[in-house]
Amino acid sequence: MNVAELGDLSTTLVWGAATAYTVALIAYTLDLARLTERAGSAARAARQAVAVGGAVTAAGGAVAGGRGSARAGATATLAPVRPAADRSSKARGIARSTTILGLLLQVAAVVLRGIAAGRTPWANMYEFALVGTMVAVAVLLLVLRKRDLPFLGVAVTGLTVLALAVALLVFYVQADGVQPALDSYWLVIHVGVAITAAGVFTVAFAASVLQLLRSSRERGSAALSRPVWRWLDTVPGPGELEALSFRLNAVGFVLWTFTVIAGAIWAEHAWGRYWGWDPKEVWSFVIWVVYAAYLHARTTRGWAGRRAAWFVLVGYSCVIANFTLVNLFFAGKHTYSGL
Repeated sequence: MNVAELGDLSTTLVWGAATAYTVALIAYTLDLARLTERAGSAARAARQAVAVGGAVTAAGGAVAGGRGSARAGATATLAPVRPAADRSSKARGIARSTTILGLLLQVAAVVLRGIAAGRTPWANMYEFALVGTMVAVAVLLLVLRKRDLPFLGVAVTGLTVLALAVALLVFYVQADGVQPALDSYWLVIHVGVAITAAGVFTVAFAASVLQLLRSSRERGSAALSRPVWRWLDTVPGPGELEALSFRLNAVGFVLWTFTVIAGAIWAEHAWGRYWGWDPKEVWSFVIWVVYAAYLHARTTRGWAGRRAAWFVLVGYSCVIANFTLVNLFFAGKHTYSGL
């Protein structure tokens, strides 16, 4: 099999991975619908328990005249009823298996792309999107092993399908060599770590979105009080979601710090200076500053809850802008989009 055929096979595998992720996205969505129905049933059962408990308490109070008993009965009936997690759901099993299948296809596509190009397969926007989403899906599967968060599956697989579709239809270039400035072992280190950080930031972003939705529902948001959002009552509380996002962002920040440092060292080797205020360098530094400010505010200034979650959304917006806007619309030494 020649180089061109390997490249074509890699592209076919990417389409296959995108298809598998689409099936997973649908399955995760069906699982959310099931959770919504179960949450609705639990809410109806809770209302019936309150009504029955209130009647029994009132009757008992009238007979016994015990105010303490009435207060205890009323308190017992106000306890929320949450549906138990059902990990044997068919939709959930399909979602997990197709997510794993998509990841395996994507790993094979990345390997074949590297063989066809004769280099590390992350030297342009198409390859960055391909490997970045692969890392995000891998992190998703690790998180889902310990936590029951189908919405996280919806968010990450949805973003992955969108990113792969754009990569295949807009960013795609034939597998080929690289420009002389990129022909360095720093391509493996600098860009590889940057891609890994972006994948971790993606899952943290999804967790923060879920945190905001859960928090808004608890605060009585009119839009999120509708029955369709009942599944939010079955997910972990905002505090646990915030903790998950914080841990992921801390890991991503360490990786991004190394990315900036490695980029400066590579710039000195390639262009004879560590820093030149190139658009890509500036935006990489902006991302570092935003996430550093988030971690500082979260750990020392008490910026917890919704403010911290919005900070994460701003940081991830900067990551997306660095990948798209800077590569496509700003001229500089880092213009390696391949388009």
